[in-house]
Amino acid sequence: MTDHSLIIGLESRLLNAWPSFDYQAYDGWILRLANGYSKRANSATPFLPGATLDDGLIDYMIARFVEANVRPTFRLNGVEAPEADERLRLRGFKEIEPTHVLTAPVKSGDREIDPEVALEPHASKRWVRAAAESYGGDKADDETLMRIVSRIRQKAAFATLSLDDKPVAWGLGVAERGYIGLYDIVVAPDLRGIGLGRRVVSSLMAWGAAQGAHTAYLQVREENEIARSLYGAFGFQTAYRYTHRVMPGRSSASA
Repeated sequence: MTDHSLIIGLESRLLNAWPSFDYQAYDGWILRLANGYSKRANSATPFLPGATLDDGLIDYMIARFVEANVRPTFRLNGVEAPEADERLRLRGFKEIEPTHVLTAPVKSGDREIDPEVALEPHASKRWVRAAAESYGGDKADDETLMRIVSRIRQKAAFATLSLDDKPVAWGLGVAERGYIGLYDIVVAPDLRGIGLGRRVVSSLMAWGAAQGAHTAYLQVREENEIARSLYGAFGFQTAYRYTHRVMPGRSSASA
C-alpha cells in the first residue's frame, strides 16, 4: 500500500532542498520551473492524495510550460489518482526515466567526516563550476545551478573531496526536520569507480547526523545500477518510485 504521508513528506523536503524559480499550484499539483535545469525542478508534481487531471487542466499547465520555454513534464510519484497517468498516456505523453527515492537510517557516531572532504555551508562559484562540468550534458549549465543552490534556505553542506589538493568529487547535503537529502553526488569522469563517491556520501551522512538527522534520502534513476549498488552498501532501500510523462516531439528549444 502506498504511504502517501511518507511520499508527501519527502517530496516537500525535496521541493525545499532543490528550489525552483517559479511555483504554481493547481488543484493538488505543484508546477515548478527553473529554466529547464533538471526535471525535478521543471515539472508538475502531485502533492494531494488522489490528485486528478482533466484535459482542461492539462492544457492549462502545458501552456505555462510553453510560456517558460520548458518541455511539458508531469512527475508522477504515486500520490496522484491512477486515472491521471492514464489520461496523460492517452494524450501521447511518453513515460521516461523511472526513478527511485531511496532512504537509509542515519545513526550518530556511525560515520565520521573524511578529513579530505571539505564541507561549506554555502555554494561557491568553484563548487558549482566543477560540479556542473563533471556532470556535463544538460547539467553543465553552472549559471542556472548556482541560481538553484543559492536559493536553498535549509541547512546545507557543499562537499568537495580533494586528492593531492585537486578537487575530484562533489556532493550536496540538505538537512530538514530529521532528514538529510543527498544531491548532486558527482565524481570527475576519469576517476569514477574507485570509491570517491562513497567517501562523499559517507561524509555528508556524518554531517547530517550532527544536524540531528535520523534518515537520509536521495533519488537515483532506475537504470543506474552502479549508483544503486553504491547506495545499497549504505543501507539505502526504495521508499517509493516516480516516473515522468513528457510531451513528445517538443524540445525546450522548440517550446
